[in-house]
Amino acid sequence: MSENVFDFPAARERLRKLLSHKNPDYPANPSREEARAADRDMVQTGLLTEAQLAEIYTEAYNCEVVDEEEFKIPEPFPDAPYDFFNANGCLPEEWDDETIGFLVIDPYDLEQLMFMVRRTWNAQMRFRFVRRTFLERMSSKLQSIEAENDALELEDENILRSMAGEAKIVRLVNDIFTRAVELGASDIHIEPGEDNVSVRCRVDGVLTEIINTPLSQFPAIASRIKLLGGLNIAESRLPQDGRTNIQLGRQELDMRISTIPILTGESIVLRLLNQEAISFDLGILGMSETHLAQFKKIIQIPHGIILVVGPTGSGKTTTLYSVINQLNDNKKKIITIEDPVEYKTAGLCQMQVNSKIGVTFAAGLRSIVRQDPDIILVGEIRDRETADIAINAALTGHLVLSTLHTNDAVGAVTRLLDMGVENFLVSSALFGVLSQRLVRKICPDCHGKTTDGGGNKCRKCNGSGYKGRCGIFELLTVSDQLRSAINRSASSSELEAIAVKEGMVTLQEDGLSKVKAGVTTAEELNRSTAEL
Repeated sequence: MSENVFDFPAARERLRKLLSHKNPDYPANPSREEARAADRDMVQTGLLTEAQLAEIYTEAYNCEVVDEEEFKIPEPFPDAPYDFFNANGCLPEEWDDETIGFLVIDPYDLEQLMFMVRRTWNAQMRFRFVRRTFLERMSSKLQSIEAENDALELEDENILRSMAGEAKIVRLVNDIFTRAVELGASDIHIEPGEDNVSVRCRVDGVLTEIINTPLSQFPAIASRIKLLGGLNIAESRLPQDGRTNIQLGRQELDMRISTIPILTGESIVLRLLNQEAISFDLGILGMSETHLAQFKKIIQIPHGIILVVGPTGSGKTTTLYSVINQLNDNKKKIITIEDPVEYKTAGLCQMQVNSKIGVTFAAGLRSIVRQDPDIILVGEIRDRETADIAINAALTGHLVLSTLHTNDAVGAVTRLLDMGVENFLVSSALFGVLSQRLVRKICPDCHGKTTDGGGNKCRKCNGSGYKGRCGIFELLTVSDQLRSAINRSASSSELEAIAVKEGMVTLQEDGLSKVKAGVTTAEELNRSTAEL
């Protein structure tokens, strides 16, 4: 391990040019504090993320890159002055008799730090750049290892509020949100364990850990998130739900927050509802040309029921809102009843289920019918009462869109019959069922290889081999022959045989076509259709 050797003035000039490229108003000859303030301002205003700023520092000073996911927490530095390290934005990561390696958050005190290392430890110094929040997390872990008191009683709400307002906790929580958005995550899971807090993001349907931080920080993290969502920060014994909007740089993020008590504390899950990142367009869901043409034809029918089916997380709500977006021409009255309302949309009357005051799907739907709607979206048909009201609405001139949890399209028919809906009502009201799953798409940058020839992890997909998702579909069009079969209580296998004979492409067949086209992999198809 040898000391970094630099022409510091040349490195500073390279850095100034790189930052000026990102911000034309960057100071021409800034002092250390002016430069540091200008850099932080670019992060706060969304011109750069913390990770991008660290990459620019690394490029200007030609340093080694820090892989945060592979980084192993070092042993505590002997007699470490952590207050000094925190104040100067640095942390020792490795050392020997001659050299100390530091993580640093910016280059503006490097020369002074090198002088201090030589004077205090009679050693040379090498350094690598990291994000501020990463360094603070590592520092907290090291201090946690050395701490003798493992726990504090934190029942006092004022203590929790004070902890939640600490600058490093605010930055850590914001960093969690920022990294989740950068990864394109749909959910954030924050879970305390026996010793640490694991923060995982669901990216393209799969959970990936992004942060592991000391357990001692969990009360402050939980309190910060509860304050953002308007929850009771002193309550950890009961489940809580909330919703909030936060500003990340130039982007506004809508989040739904859920907490439940678990043995090790509380599990916190945040659903990210990034309105800007979602495009409700039937044309980009991944339907084949044949499926898209057939589905567009079905949704133009002015009355009847159209169902979208599949397991949780299969994209049903996105498909329904894409249908609504296609039909919303300002000439129709469109009312939705959902639990919860995830996407606030102009031009719609959106109703929230609230079972505590008696606003169930059935009760809400009964009131909606009296509002003279043209199109009704029911978040989910869960019971006989809701199914009966929806079918009656469909038979009296309304187009009803809804979802069911079934494995395939034919399963929607048998599910309604199992609820107790009469055969002739199902056959009369049901016009189409779209069954769907989401599969991850092969990363366009690494083509599924995840690393380049030198072993560097693909940055586009974070080394997963996949980036983004698309749907695979199975569209059941209810023909006269199928209506007759439903009326005589034909079995699921007979209904499917009729549909396939009439041209229905199954989920597996649609998925295989996407594998052959190089959109996804056979492994990913098997993962998403394992229950079929």
